[in-house]
Amino acid sequence: MKLSLGFSPCPNDTFIFDALVNRKIDTGDFEFDVALEDVQTLNRWAMEKKLDVSKISYGVWPLLQENYSLLDAGGALGKGVGPLLISKNNILLKDINQLSIAIPGEQTTAHLLFSMAFPQAKKKKFMVFNQIESAVLNGQVDCGVIIHENRFTYMQKGLVKQMDLGEYWEQITKAPIPLGGIVMRNKFSPADRAELDRLIRDSVAYAESYYPDLSDYVTRHAQEMQESVMRQHIDLYVNQFSHSLGEEGRKAVDTLVQVYKQMYSS
Repeated sequence: MKLSLGFSPCPNDTFIFDALVNRKIDTGDFEFDVALEDVQTLNRWAMEKKLDVSKISYGVWPLLQENYSLLDAGGALGKGVGPLLISKNNILLKDINQLSIAIPGEQTTAHLLFSMAFPQAKKKKFMVFNQIESAVLNGQVDCGVIIHENRFTYMQKGLVKQMDLGEYWEQITKAPIPLGGIVMRNKFSPADRAELDRLIRDSVAYAESYYPDLSDYVTRHAQEMQESVMRQHIDLYVNQFSHSLGEEGRKAVDTLVQVYKQMYSS
């Protein structure tokens, strides 16, 4: 069975899926046609039902449940892993509603968490996550919400953290932060989903057995990132929840869905 599979070129995703898509483990009857794209593109494609299996932001998950099922393995969820609100100069959080904010995609978890903290902020500019630091530095926007490896690089560029949106989520909900998960089209059987879950767990375990060595697949797609940053990225986003959501992870996702419904119900 050949499946179209999408995930990001970020080190945590390539680390997780390397052994699976490059047949370093026995994938049985499964073969994969792989697309590596930024998460907002993957979110949009999922809304268009373009891929059989995809990484998505949990921020878009409430819109996908009619056509996709959430897998147990392969996602990014945890504590201390949330998006950061940064600026070029110190600002007062009470002024955020009047400032322009760069957001890494409208359907991202980052946007959901920002909107939860600042529901009255309207001057939003949606852009690809790796363009946000530059947009703040050159004055295109007043502030930005950063994710992925930018968590580890913004200080080197002279930018200032104004708020950890993940900490805010954790304080309000008492739950880990659901960032991104893996979904599979509902047209596939529960047995197919269970088998793919098993293979993803095997793929994670394979990568971890060689860590801290990084495969060529990880480094090649990391966009000239330093290896130390790649490892920081993997250490932060690949954890026990990448093997299995478990009860705590599933409750966190359910909490996010409830927050989404409260925020966007008419």
